[in-house]
Amino acid sequence: MSERVNEHDFDSVIDDFDSTEPTPAFETASYMQNRELSWLKFNERVLLEANRADMPLMERFKFISIFTSNLDEFFMIRVGSLSDSVLLDNMLSDNKTGMSAMEQLDEIYRALPPLYELVGQAFFSVTQGLQKHGIEFVRIEDLSASELKTLKSHFMHNIMPFLSPSIIDTKHPFPHIHNMQMHIAVTLEKKRGTTFGLIAVPSELERLILLDGKGWRFVLLEELILYFADLTFGTYSIIEGCVIAVTRNADVGTDEEQLDEGIDFRQHMKALLKKRQRLAPVRLELTRSISPEMVNFLCSRLHLGPQQVFLSSAPLDLSFSFNWGWYFDKNILNRLVWPTHMPANPLPASVRGDMIKLISEKDLLLSFPYESMLPFISLIRQATDNPSVLSIKITVYRLDAQSKLAEYLIQAAENGKEVIVLMELRARFDESNNIEWASRFEEAGCRVIYGLVGYKCHSKLCLITQRKSGKLHYITQIGTGNFNEKTAKLYTDLSLITANQEIGHDAAAFFSNMLIGNLEGEYTHLWVAPNSFKNNVMASIERERQKALTGMTGKIVIKCNSLTDRDIIEKLVEASADGVNIFMNVRGICCLVPELSGVTDNISIFSIVGKFLEHTRIFCFGEGADADIYISSADFMTRNTERRVEVACPILDVDLKNRIIWMLDTMFNDDTNAWDLRSDGNYVLRECVDPTHPRNSQEHFTIEAKSRAIQTEEDDLLLKQDDSKPSSKHILKKSMNRLLKRK
Repeated sequence: MSERVNEHDFDSVIDDFDSTEPTPAFETASYMQNRELSWLKFNERVLLEANRADMPLMERFKFISIFTSNLDEFFMIRVGSLSDSVLLDNMLSDNKTGMSAMEQLDEIYRALPPLYELVGQAFFSVTQGLQKHGIEFVRIEDLSASELKTLKSHFMHNIMPFLSPSIIDTKHPFPHIHNMQMHIAVTLEKKRGTTFGLIAVPSELERLILLDGKGWRFVLLEELILYFADLTFGTYSIIEGCVIAVTRNADVGTDEEQLDEGIDFRQHMKALLKKRQRLAPVRLELTRSISPEMVNFLCSRLHLGPQQVFLSSAPLDLSFSFNWGWYFDKNILNRLVWPTHMPANPLPASVRGDMIKLISEKDLLLSFPYESMLPFISLIRQATDNPSVLSIKITVYRLDAQSKLAEYLIQAAENGKEVIVLMELRARFDESNNIEWASRFEEAGCRVIYGLVGYKCHSKLCLITQRKSGKLHYITQIGTGNFNEKTAKLYTDLSLITANQEIGHDAAAFFSNMLIGNLEGEYTHLWVAPNSFKNNVMASIERERQKALTGMTGKIVIKCNSLTDRDIIEKLVEASADGVNIFMNVRGICCLVPELSGVTDNISIFSIVGKFLEHTRIFCFGEGADADIYISSADFMTRNTERRVEVACPILDVDLKNRIIWMLDTMFNDDTNAWDLRSDGNYVLRECVDPTHPRNSQEHFTIEAKSRAIQTEEDDLLLKQDDSKPSSKHILKKSMNRLLKRK
């Protein structure tokens, strides 16, 4: 989680409204809570990571930045969508708590000021710690006269030419303030009275200004502009001023049903992206207290209420925390950041050269970010040149801007392979990158399709089709995360690569159905939303419930990012009431309240927030050898189960099933990063059983993956024995069996 998190649960708020008809006499359930307030609790857990004394200071700084960027997107999407709902129909209500859109907004606004205070406290604490290492954010007011003189010269020569100050009066209308762009707002005085002025902070200039002298002392660009703002307004004098930022509604719908068939969907998406900068404001942030007159003026021009104004003692944009390391030498950085994480390659060198052969003999499960994505990338690279490979078909939701995988897909098309890319252009905040890749795919000869009208394609599926001995042969990859090399080093995910031909036939049918827009396809093993995923989940819960009713042990283990689907929640509660033991690891939003006597007392829920972003989705129904285990691209959210194309796949290999069960057990025993959800809806950090031996699941998986990689190299040495030893083929098979059975 040490990079900016962009895999959020932000989609249209309509998912959690009763969309059938208004229900004034709504019956709320004691075991449900509002998703927006639950998300704020998740983001608070992210922020509280910045208070961990055992974490390097710059990593703590990054968690503050992640919190603020998460909150930015929350306002742009969720608050923006709720605000639209208030304007459209105030009778719509949250289908978990019965709260109207306006009531939800009121609760959000009430919950936020304490969080802003926590941000300020965390920023102060971390920056105080950094001072001990010679790193300081300096208040300009505290600089010496000579330092001010130097800064003034720098401002006038290198910054002032980029500024376009404007006054606001009858001849100078209030300018458009772009979404999230910082501005300097000032009250100006002249003989004839007062007026207001604005200066946009140029985004092309470096945010951190390094002062001369000992250590690393920084001034923020926006604070420097504010301090010398009087130089830009000529004969006006400044009475007061502050740094502000306006957050705008960015919940832009695609309006697909209104598109003519001849319209290029890529061009349509480009036009929609431009709208984000001009939609209605939903939040005003300030860096210092200003007069009520100035607040009222800004609110009146931005059409905001006082409850939408928030004061932050921390900088409004902390994104520089991800790239300021180049200022410091290695000795300083080594004390302030985590060691660079290098995912381990789980395969011995001897088998990496023929991934198709390897997968044909044994299923492979990759666990990111502990293990590398390279085996899958190598599989695609080798498929591009393999004469037996006829086609590669893949779903794409988020790609790295510098994607080797994408380059190999292009190479495969140029080599004459059929390459079909189901490209989702509506991946929130990645639209521009996906549009660019879609253009490159098409130019190379790939066939690119853009999903189905009204349904985002969020599945993570890749199918390689070969012709072997005159017959078609499939290799299928099904994952819980995106085909993104960058996030594969930051997010926890699973990737199954299998030559199971029944799963391959399902995958082939899936792509055929997507090409003709068919959502009603039937599959042997795969659960595909929106047609069969939810029904199969409900049926699996019911099977465990029936076990409990007949005196057998019913058990369900779930790992997902969010839980909001009311039907699934009610089914889990029903199973719990009838004796099914339910264990859930839900990272973010959780609308189900556990541990309520007689209702959810058989349900335990916790959340892991740590170095890596927990992103894996695993569903385990039953226990032991008879357990049914699925990995999936879908969370238990209405948008996933009913309004997206998602895929869940069973783990059929016994060794891999045992490995996943072991992983779940390890996570559920975590006492370092785990927060337990209590019956009052609040989270409590789990107490460490033995402080001398903390159980950190992410650290455990990192060490275990490295150990496996070292052992695979040792196994590989067996292949270099002379001919008097058993055949290399026999040793290879024995080596790979040990590798894939090892936990």
